[in-house]
Amino acid sequence: MMKVNAYAVEEAGGKLKEFQYNLPEIDNEHVDIKVHYCGVCHSDLSMINNDWGMSQYPLVPGHEIVGEVVAIGSEVKNLKIGDKVGMGWYSESCMQCNQCIGGNQHLCGTVESTIVGRHGGFADKVRGHWSWVTLLPKGLDIAKAGPLFCGGITVFNPIVLSGVQPTDKVGVIGVGGLGHMAIKFLKAWGCEVTAFSSNPNKKADILKMGAHHVVDSTNPEALASIASSLNFILNTTNVTLDWNSFLTTLAPQGKLHTVGAVLEPMAIPAFSLIMGEKSVGGSSLGSVALTRKMLEFCVRHNIYPTVEEFDMKDINKAIKHFEDGKARFRLVLKA
Repeated sequence: MMKVNAYAVEEAGGKLKEFQYNLPEIDNEHVDIKVHYCGVCHSDLSMINNDWGMSQYPLVPGHEIVGEVVAIGSEVKNLKIGDKVGMGWYSESCMQCNQCIGGNQHLCGTVESTIVGRHGGFADKVRGHWSWVTLLPKGLDIAKAGPLFCGGITVFNPIVLSGVQPTDKVGVIGVGGLGHMAIKFLKAWGCEVTAFSSNPNKKADILKMGAHHVVDSTNPEALASIASSLNFILNTTNVTLDWNSFLTTLAPQGKLHTVGAVLEPMAIPAFSLIMGEKSVGGSSLGSVALTRKMLEFCVRHNIYPTVEEFDMKDINKAIKHFEDGKARFRLVLKA
């Protein structure tokens, strides 16, 4: 057995405390990772607070993990001890259903989430199935790479899934932990990027990260000024907005795609879709292969999330910083 030193929350909304647990002897297909860095994601807060009704306590959050392989099962052939690797929201899938065999492991009906029903990466070690432990490409800055394994792939997947072209005019709603990475990806993709933001104080930062235009999402006249101009809009917020106002900014056959977990039903007038052959879609993270491609894309274009670093022992300070809305734009814990 292997002892793991971690930080866990014992009840919904509680503080993280030092916590130890034991992992059984490693089996044939799993990999043990020594955690070097772990990002702090809004999903961690949702699990800490049981916002989605599926948290089990004690809970060790953390699913944007970067570290080093310290043990492997006898059937693991793609990794070796000492490799630098990452693991995100998913830690295992069946590898035999049509989705897994077809390369969409993230859509597996029995896919295992790293912090749902098991312990995650706010710890010195974490375990995952070889298929979801991703070898880091050479040249990747591991101190900033953690958030790519959740937030990064979450906004990269829709670009590929929706067939976004380098000549497209695109929009990003919300410039936070997800949105700022979407802007960087889309700029490097070749697109003309419009950022929708309700915070005028962010404009200089938004332009610096690659947006060509910044539009006040609360100003109907500003939205009307770009009517029928965008081919693709990515929503990264988790709040209810006037969706029809954004649909009017789409060109014919444009698409509104959401990765923000809006808990209320989205009010989408049918005629706003019908008259311009527009569509609305959504997605979660992405496949194993696409995650690898995203990392290579990041190295090629020197794309990283903008991060603030905290020591793992200061986890509660980091969480408070996040909850107070002070994060610019992702937080990373150093183990």
